[in-house]
Amino acid sequence: MMVTKDNATQCDHIQTHIAKTLPEMVALRHQFHEWPEIAFQEHQTSGKIAELLEGWGYSVTRGIGKTGVVATLKLGNGKKTIGIRADMDALPITEQTNAPYTSRNLGVMHACGHDGHMAILLTAARYLAETRNFNGQVNLIFQPAEEGPAGAKAMIEDGLFDRFPCDLIYGLHNLPGYGAGTVHFTKGPVMASVDTVYVTIKGKGGHGAHPESAIDPVIAACSTVMALQTIVSRNISPLDTAIVSVGLIQGGTASNVIPNEVKLEITVRAYEPETRQLLEERIVNIIKAQTSSYGAKADIIYEHGYPVTVNEESATFYARDIALTLFKPEDVYDNAPPLTPSEDFSFMLEKCRGCYVILGNGDTAGLHSPHYDFNDDSLLAGATLWAGITEAYLK
Repeated sequence: MMVTKDNATQCDHIQTHIAKTLPEMVALRHQFHEWPEIAFQEHQTSGKIAELLEGWGYSVTRGIGKTGVVATLKLGNGKKTIGIRADMDALPITEQTNAPYTSRNLGVMHACGHDGHMAILLTAARYLAETRNFNGQVNLIFQPAEEGPAGAKAMIEDGLFDRFPCDLIYGLHNLPGYGAGTVHFTKGPVMASVDTVYVTIKGKGGHGAHPESAIDPVIAACSTVMALQTIVSRNISPLDTAIVSVGLIQGGTASNVIPNEVKLEITVRAYEPETRQLLEERIVNIIKAQTSSYGAKADIIYEHGYPVTVNEESATFYARDIALTLFKPEDVYDNAPPLTPSEDFSFMLEKCRGCYVILGNGDTAGLHSPHYDFNDDSLLAGATLWAGITEAYLK
């Protein structure tokens, strides 16, 4: 897309208009931060969002995917539709930021910036309602339960795209370590898939002084953990990416007692569906073979989590080109590297072409840290991006 004088003028108009409302929207972000709610418990949060959107003239539907909210605004006779999504849930973490708006819900905090994501989309929503500078329909999707229970999937199963069809859909996530307000685009896989493997290795307990009369599940577990590390180095192409990490190994009660069983929990991540399938096959085979070689048995529960988040090429390039009309070239990054965390926006991208954008959060604590806080300096950029993409697509 060519940057023109008209583009630049429109960008100035968007940022100038949003800047006038920014203090109020930052205060709203702090309010969300102060009263966080975990997955599928976002009743106060979703209620506040619905109330604001109704006041701005949107048609609001509540209770999609339990606590999800969808707000629509249709102007003119345009047939195009665009969807923009923000996640609402917080995490079961005790906050340690000492911010004046620190969480009042003990043991729950917005440690991933979803308070910022909501504020960004609401700021853009307010701008779009006040300026009414588009022709078509925008669907604003406020999704519950991104942190594990797959709120995106719940909304889809509740008829999200049947009831609110979208030609394109966009979402974003902030990222500490990237310059505040910078935007980053990745074509193809942008976030990894995630699966979790629960393993119980069963042996035969006994006295530590007589190991010959026992079947030691600890030894079998240790051998299994080491063998699993060969999968990535020997079964996956060096040009591909895969992760197999054993995050929990649990068994035994005393130094002189061989336990009956040991538990393992494994996280598995990949960028390609074929790699994801290969990892599952190799993990299951290795666990069975290793435990069997020690006379033990393994019960395996292989839990499939979020799929790979894949950005559709044309939707990604379109958003990038719009971003180049809205921001300085040095603040727009093309071909950003994919990330190994996972994201349930992947379910939405399986149903509708679109793009997941990364928004820089500056030099802050990392995501899911009790010291993390969303950077308010990124709010203007995020809202400008959503407003600009919406206006450009719904000309």
